[in-house]
Amino acid sequence: MPEIDVVKRIKTLCAGRNWTSYRLAKESGITYSTLNSLLNKGITPSIPTLSKICEGFGISLSQFFADDEVAATLTPEQHQLMAEWNMLCEENKLSAKKYIQFLRSQQEQSV
Repeated sequence: MPEIDVVKRIKTLCAGRNWTSYRLAKESGITYSTLNSLLNKGITPSIPTLSKICEGFGISLSQFFADDEVAATLTPEQHQLMAEWNMLCEENKLSAKKYIQFLRSQQEQSV
């Protein structure tokens, strides 16, 4: 597995969601000054801090460090849906899950 630039990956994930570092700080529960310092000085965060950042993004540490092979197997539509999913708060993710389950049950009843 190639070495990953953690700070660059964080910036890429923010850009993919159209998030500012302030938004990431809010979502992850890290102070803005701490996050801003990490990103501007290029300091690799500790594992606990990176874990909080991943929680803010709604991804696991393994997803953070995964290469793009998994993403390459997704269709463009699936990729877009995953990007949208990652931007949802937990409450809205729960609502989306329930709605998908409802749609599946309706579909099964019509078959």
